[in-house]
Amino acid sequence: MSKPSFWPAADSGTGHRPALRARAALTKAVRAWFDADGFIEADTPILQVSPGNETHISAFATELIGPAGEKSRLYLHSSPEFALKKLLAAGEEKIFSLGHVFRNRERGPLHHPEFTMLEWYRAKAPYEALYADCAALLATAAEAAGTRTFRFREAVADAFATPEILSVAEAFRLYGGFDLLETYNAQGCDRDALARHTATLGLRVADDDTWSDLFSKILSAKIEPRLGHGRATLLVDYPAPEAALARLKDDRRFAERFELYVCGVELANGFGELTDAAEQRRRFAAAMDERRRIYGDAYPIDEDFLAALAAMPPSSGIALGFDRLVMLATGSKRIEDVLWAPVAETGTPR
Repeated sequence: MSKPSFWPAADSGTGHRPALRARAALTKAVRAWFDADGFIEADTPILQVSPGNETHISAFATELIGPAGEKSRLYLHSSPEFALKKLLAAGEEKIFSLGHVFRNRERGPLHHPEFTMLEWYRAKAPYEALYADCAALLATAAEAAGTRTFRFREAVADAFATPEILSVAEAFRLYGGFDLLETYNAQGCDRDALARHTATLGLRVADDDTWSDLFSKILSAKIEPRLGHGRATLLVDYPAPEAALARLKDDRRFAERFELYVCGVELANGFGELTDAAEQRRRFAAAMDERRRIYGDAYPIDEDFLAALAAMPPSSGIALGFDRLVMLATGSKRIEDVLWAPVAETGTPR
């Protein structure tokens, strides 16, 4: 009987077994950390009426068939966020989820169509409280893996060093060489001004690129690879146009959003959570309009989620790519190196 082409858990010769053993240790340590801090783990459903409403996150769709043969469309969730926020609205105050999520159109050294997300929420806590959580979890992961450093490619970071706090605007000044704040304000965005900076940096500018498209191009190509070297970076004060599901700050140019970077790898995305259902609906609608323009499809809005926002207390939440954390702690080169059984590269042709 032939051996499967890729079955790392069953073959020590592949070299992946130490990383998988470390993954098991990290899983246990992370759950213990949350338990010690009084969190409860929520086991949220994968099937959802909406997979999420972000422009560039593509979902897997499936079909629900009822007893009488009636059919309806459901989606594999891209995050447990909607379910966890409904639980916050129902009265839970410190909850986390560690489980599989699904995103289509994504595959590469740091991306996999099915991956593990660690997501947690603190009710009635400022989003800055998540900064300390991130530092503590990085140290917890390193201890579980038996290392003091995180590694990815040529980058190295001290797992126990206090993360630096860097604003998005300052990062653009340092690594992009221009003042991002000159391209937007509370009233709107100057797309053409940002396009000129994008071209100066040697990046392609398409005629239909929006301000957000250009922001993302510069961030991914020029900023992100420079973050989290030597120690983790908390990239804070995201521009209001990139607020996603976060509240805006008193200075309406900025959102209560931050991201955690280690060794140039985006590891987590945190918010002071938006609880204004009308504003959230507006953002979802705008994102889905943009998705239709780019991809030719869109996803439904979860009306129960919007209804829950009205009852949800002020909260902070964050989602962390658990597989990436394992990669950093084990110095692995690809996400498949830390997965027990990766999704096959090709399926049945259609």
